[in-house]
Amino acid sequence: MSHPLALALFPTVAAAMDAARTLHDIGITREQISVLGRDHTQSRNLAASMDATPGVELEDSPLAARIGELSGQLLAAIAVGLPGVGPIVAAGPLAAELADAAGHAAGSLTSVLKRAGLPGERADALQRELARGAVLVGVHVAEPDVQRVRERLSTAGATHLEIVNWS
Repeated sequence: MSHPLALALFPTVAAAMDAARTLHDIGITREQISVLGRDHTQSRNLAASMDATPGVELEDSPLAARIGELSGQLLAAIAVGLPGVGPIVAAGPLAAELADAAGHAAGSLTSVLKRAGLPGERADALQRELARGAVLVGVHVAEPDVQRVRERLSTAGATHLEIVNWS
């Protein structure tokens, strides 16, 4: 079902954390807030500290997830044949990171944001800002709450704030 998604860019982790706190104060739940950092690890860590969810649903398309999964399986199959290190690589964090990177590249945030209605130049700019260390907070809201959420994100210091239609 389609609904508004507020996208707010914050220059620092502290500002994004303040935004999450103020959203929780008005009844926005953990499941409604998605956070994206520089990479999946940072996004997971931020989500845990902000009582939010990692923004993988914003960043990864089903295609990206499948490519990442297949890349991990392929890497594991190749690594098993490496004497001495194969089993370690195949089951270890390196395999997960390489699979994560493959999925990340295939399902860029830019393409997902464009499909949600954000102009291409702005979507590209948001992805560049994330690479530089900014934090993107997405808030899934019902139509009646859009203005209240917009005000909270703006007050918390969002450097860019936009409402798109999420399906």
